[in-house]
Amino acid sequence: MSQTTAGVLFILSLIAALVLVHRPFGDLMYRAVTSARHLRAEKVLYRATGVNPDGEQSWGVYARSVLAFSAVSILFLYLFQRVQNHLWLSLGFDPVKPDQAWNTAVSFVTNTNWQSYSGEATMGHLVQMAGLAVQNFTSAAVGVAVALALVRGFARAKTDQLGNFWVDLVRVSVRILLPVAVLGAIVLIAGGVVQNLSGGTDATTLAGAAQHVTGGPVASQEVIKELGTNGGGFYNVNSAHPFENPTGWTNWFEIFLILLIPFSLPRVFGRMVSDKRQGLAIAGIMAILAIGSVVALTALQLHHAGTVPTAAGAATEGVETRFGVPQSATFAAATTLTSTGAVNSFHDSYTALGGMMTMLNMMLGEVAPGGVGSGLYGMLILAVITVFVAGLMVGRTPEYLGKKIGAREIKFASLYLLTTPALVLVGTAIAMGNAAARSSMANPGAHGLSEVLYAFTSASNNNGSAFAGISANTEFYNTALGLCMLLGRFLPMVFVLGLAGSLARQQPVPASAGTLRTYQPLFIGMVVAVTVVVVLLTYLPAVALGPLAEGIR
Repeated sequence: MSQTTAGVLFILSLIAALVLVHRPFGDLMYRAVTSARHLRAEKVLYRATGVNPDGEQSWGVYARSVLAFSAVSILFLYLFQRVQNHLWLSLGFDPVKPDQAWNTAVSFVTNTNWQSYSGEATMGHLVQMAGLAVQNFTSAAVGVAVALALVRGFARAKTDQLGNFWVDLVRVSVRILLPVAVLGAIVLIAGGVVQNLSGGTDATTLAGAAQHVTGGPVASQEVIKELGTNGGGFYNVNSAHPFENPTGWTNWFEIFLILLIPFSLPRVFGRMVSDKRQGLAIAGIMAILAIGSVVALTALQLHHAGTVPTAAGAATEGVETRFGVPQSATFAAATTLTSTGAVNSFHDSYTALGGMMTMLNMMLGEVAPGGVGSGLYGMLILAVITVFVAGLMVGRTPEYLGKKIGAREIKFASLYLLTTPALVLVGTAIAMGNAAARSSMANPGAHGLSEVLYAFTSASNNNGSAFAGISANTEFYNTALGLCMLLGRFLPMVFVLGLAGSLARQQPVPASAGTLRTYQPLFIGMVVAVTVVVVLLTYLPAVALGPLAEGIR
């Protein structure tokens, strides 16, 4: 069987599996987040924290709850790293440096999982398990909670109540993320992923499965020597390591875990707004963008015109032989289309245009299907922008799901859309104007710019992967990328919740003959077009100076 044929079968089987689970898993999540019953364990948590599980919150209170929980989480994780030498299971490691502790705390609380360090040589078991692994659950649950609040904004009328953040946080963690992580860990162990606490490694396969479900690299336990200084999971090379990703089918399963929740959440959206066609439309938009990215990235890696790739039959540099180019390209597309950051190949070694595709995936806003929760609310923002543009074209007041998109709503949507590009482009410009930051580039010229542009794109979009040629463990990059991760996560969330509050207060407008049918192919095509055009208009100058210039020279 040829490499291309094997890659096609790999992709088709993945699509088939996601289609099969979309409805049952989406329905399961819908029941979990809308149930009127509180589990006994959940009641214990509510009593211990003083939360009234039957009370609801306005968008302002919901936003303050999100920010307060995240601020406390960052402070706790920062202090945890700074005093780790005094903690049990520290393995004798020194305290993490202040700038690196800041960067890491922000990274994991924002669901970015960017690492500027080697996991097994920097942090002990307790910090990894009780600090970083816990954030893999809670930070992802925060994203889903914000998405649920936005959906309630569309579904409800003449109210300022969007649900209860603390209830959403607990339910998503306990009823969705933890069970999936447990089952995922069992499958990975059966596939050969090592599970122990020996030597200098630092967490559990359960935490690793959670990281793939919620965003981040797989983790397992085994003695292995320290491999370098750039981060990449516990073994520094992420899912390219055979202890973390032993075979082709574990590779398939890890990609499946990455995409499972984001591709199923549109089903939850459709059921909550009482129109399943709307959920199918959103899932369809995500699928079109994702399949297009996978096909383009795979083709660029398989059929590159360079002398060595032509002789080898594909661009194989930086690719594990047990996976091959198609599986690696599919993994790269999945991880950059979502806020995951796990890799099973070296993105810095991709062809110039192949590396450009991984950047463009993140520049899309990670909406195909995007991060856990953040992908859904990002796509809904793009849908709002699309109906606004369509309304202007036909001279009609734009509406989405019966809610009018007026000046207040479009301001929130526009601010959401502009935040990340501003962070990426301003951050890259500052870095390129700073001599110390430029010295971190491993390569000169266009590829060096690509390394910096990738780093700020990854941080601002809360992805976590890197063109690892750049030495990011410096005071400048730890501080700057930490700020981008922080602002790139929470400013958009505030705008999303503001939009949700504005929508919830409206009385739905009945559909008429002039209403845009937002579940039909025309609307799906319009959203895809708006997404692509917005990205190209925003990022093309920067991309032209980096990967595009390198690829066409």
